[in-house]
Amino acid sequence: MLSLPQHIVVEFTEIPTLKNPSLICGFPGSGYVGKLAIDHMIEELKAIPFANILSSSFPPQVLIQPDGTTDLMKNTFYFYKGSSNDLVLLSGDAQPVTPESEYEMAEEIIKICDKLGIKTIYTLAAYITGVFSKSPKVYGTSTIPQIVNDFQNYGISTMNGGSITGMNGLILGVGKRKEITGICLLGETSGYVVDAKASKIVLEMLLRMLNLKLDLTGIAKKAQDTEQLVKTIEEQMGQRTGGNSLSMPQHDKKLGYIS
Repeated sequence: MLSLPQHIVVEFTEIPTLKNPSLICGFPGSGYVGKLAIDHMIEELKAIPFANILSSSFPPQVLIQPDGTTDLMKNTFYFYKGSSNDLVLLSGDAQPVTPESEYEMAEEIIKICDKLGIKTIYTLAAYITGVFSKSPKVYGTSTIPQIVNDFQNYGISTMNGGSITGMNGLILGVGKRKEITGICLLGETSGYVVDAKASKIVLEMLLRMLNLKLDLTGIAKKAQDTEQLVKTIEEQMGQRTGGNSLSMPQHDKKLGYIS
C-alpha cells in the first residue's frame, strides 16, 4: 500500500551480485527517445527484472497489460551480466509529477546504486529542436570534464548551455554529489512525434561507448516508421502552406531545454 509520507516503495525480487556495474536509464520524455532505446536494450539482452519502484507521485492511473489485466505505474530495474562489466537497466512507465517527488525519486535511485556498487550512470534523453531532422545528431554532457573531452572521439556534439529537465537530468546531478559519474546522451528530435529514429542513433552511440554489440533490427524498423510518419506530416503541412515544409521560426529552432 502506498500512502504519504512514505510514498516511494522499492520492491526487490532479488539483489543480484554484479561485477563493476553501470546503470543505464531511459525514462519516458519528449519523443520517447530514451524509453524506446532502453526498452530495446532490455529486450535484446534478455535482461532480468529484479526490483520495482512504485510511487504515489506517479500520474493517477493504471496501465493495461498485454493479458488484459491492470497494474500500477512503476519503474523497473533489470540486470545483465556481461563478459567484462555488468549492466543495470532502468525503464519507467512515468516520471514523478512534482519537483519534490522527482528529487525524492532520484535520491532513492542513487541509494540503489550504492547498494549495487554502481559508479557510473548513463541517461538517454531527447534534445528538442522543434524541427524535423533527416540526420539527427547526438548531444552529450557529463559530470566529468575528461568524458566531455572524449565526446569528439565518438562524434558526439558537446552541450554548452541549456538544461536537462526531469529524471534523465536530475539523476546525474544527485549522483554527482555521491561521487557517481554521470553521462547523458541526447538524440536530436523535433519533440512532435515518438521518435524512434533519434532513439536508434542514441542507442548506437551508447553501444559504441560501452563496446557492446546488439541486434538493432527492431528499433531500425521503428525508425523507418518514424521517417514515414514525418514524411506524411511534412507533405500535409506542405499542402496547407503552399509547398513549404514544416518548420519553426528561426529563434525557436534551439529551445535551450532537454527532456
